[in-house]
Amino acid sequence: MDKLEHAKILLNQIGMPQKQQGVLCALALLAMAGLKRGTWWSDATNEWIRIHDIIRFIANNYNVIYAENSRETFRKQAMHPFRTAAIIEDNGMPTNSPNYCYRITNEFLNVIKEVNEEDYPSAAEPGIALTMFFSNHESLSQIYASKKRMQKMPVRINSQDFTFSPGKHNELQKAIIEEFAPRFAPNSECLYVGDTIRKDLVKNTEKLSELGFQITLHDKMPDVVLYREDKNWIYFIESITSVGPMDPKRIGEIEAMTRNVTAGKIFISAFLDFATFKKFSDQLAWETEVWIADMPDHMIHLNGDRFIGPRKGY
Repeated sequence: MDKLEHAKILLNQIGMPQKQQGVLCALALLAMAGLKRGTWWSDATNEWIRIHDIIRFIANNYNVIYAENSRETFRKQAMHPFRTAAIIEDNGMPTNSPNYCYRITNEFLNVIKEVNEEDYPSAAEPGIALTMFFSNHESLSQIYASKKRMQKMPVRINSQDFTFSPGKHNELQKAIIEEFAPRFAPNSECLYVGDTIRKDLVKNTEKLSELGFQITLHDKMPDVVLYREDKNWIYFIESITSVGPMDPKRIGEIEAMTRNVTAGKIFISAFLDFATFKKFSDQLAWETEVWIADMPDHMIHLNGDRFIGPRKGY
């Protein structure tokens, strides 16, 4: 019996749903364990690996070709169910990070190493590692689910509790809502904020439309949009860790989707620290604002006739 059939049987043996016993999931498991056709099961490993590398491993070692755009299929059909079953874990990075990886849990690695090439699965009794895995499975699932929850960042938006996925971008968005807003946009309402996993974490479509927004599927909303009703001001804030400052091109894109908005518009580039600000300082548009989370009580105003107010003509 070849490796692929062994992997399918193992997935069946641990009680994975029928869909997760198919070829794609079995190959993903073999790739994550570093098991080539001629590798002994006892030599399995659990190094961190990206879906891109899983696809490449399968092509090189099992001659099954999956397109690069099938990564989401792997994520939904294999990675999510595997993680729920506590047979793999992720490294807690944002899912859009190039460094987002998975690995087989130590507990399930022991199960894989226990597979006997010669008599598996004909052995009447499950091995010690598999027996231990079954006896601890519920608690293991809870442990790995708790690790995932602990990595998330709690944030309170519009008097409701949410969680951001881990990562610098969301760390800065959390600071914008919890540190910037009370200081420079008091009593404002968050009309929009995304998450690196869930793009529209908060999106008050009704209020945005009422204010005159015209948003199409092609429009990219600013990272955070706040509305201060007492002054009728809208704050457009970009959370900048690696790309996306309020440069003239970005200002033009936002103005295009808000051409019918009569409220005052304030454009803000937010940074975690001064060093990141310096990297983008020559790209920022005039008459915009800069806020740096490391210095939350201060702002930098780039020219214009007033500080922390709408641009002239808006």
